[in-house]
Amino acid sequence: MLPGNERQDVERGGKIIMPPSALEMLTRLSIEYPMIFKLTNRKTNRVTHCGVLEFVADEGKVYLPHWMMANLVLEEGTLLQIESVSLPVATFSKFQPLSEDFLDITNPKAVLENCLRNFSCLTTGDVIAIKYNSKVYELCVLETKPGNAVIIIECDMNVEFAPPVGYKEEEHIPKNAGGNSGVSMDEDPAVIMPEPSGFVAFSGEGNRLDGKKKKLTSESESESQSSQARQSYVRGIPDYEWTVGTLRFIRNSRPPSAKEEAPTEPFEAFKGEGFTLRTAKSKN
Repeated sequence: MLPGNERQDVERGGKIIMPPSALEMLTRLSIEYPMIFKLTNRKTNRVTHCGVLEFVADEGKVYLPHWMMANLVLEEGTLLQIESVSLPVATFSKFQPLSEDFLDITNPKAVLENCLRNFSCLTTGDVIAIKYNSKVYELCVLETKPGNAVIIIECDMNVEFAPPVGYKEEEHIPKNAGGNSGVSMDEDPAVIMPEPSGFVAFSGEGNRLDGKKKKLTSESESESQSSQARQSYVRGIPDYEWTVGTLRFIRNSRPPSAKEEAPTEPFEAFKGEGFTLRTAKSKN
């Protein structure tokens, strides 16, 4: 309804446009800056607070954003009471999105901080509208501190978000479900491992006749012994003992020695017999 070219910036914040006569009256008074006004609709007793954007409105008229008129339950041409007030500086505010689409925003706090630069104050109970990526999101102001109406210009304000209206948190299965107790990082992993059951090969201990203790084999020797115990690689035969997530490089494998046992039946490619469907002609 603002005369002249259409301006999108007046709908993106919480500021109104007042007539020049209001500026002349305010300069005569000892008004505090920034200018904050209390808007009251006496018919519905709805109250909100706002800042001023410009003093270019026609005399006797005030232009408000559409979302602010919805909070005050105002229609075009309705009488509105405007008072100059001073509010405390904000320290905390809590918002609740009215749509689950707000969860699609990657960094909602950064988006809200950028949009609130067009606001001068917040009032508890108001439903403000912010625009992001050509889409309008409505947020309800659930709580403000230290009062029900606060100034948000040049202040450090903590922001929290409540779950959107109609949002149901998904049920998550706890990690220790089923009676499993949690284990701290400082606990020895050997304690957690189950004890071996059944037959365990070479589980006994050996003693020397001279009383000396046998030297423990190093890890490198044990690995070499385990690798020698494996069956030698034969090309064409798959490794049936292969486990997922392991790689075995065989390009540098040494040829089997005479001591190592060779496979009883070596693999031979294409050793089967063939048949033909065409019968041989008998010679008379």
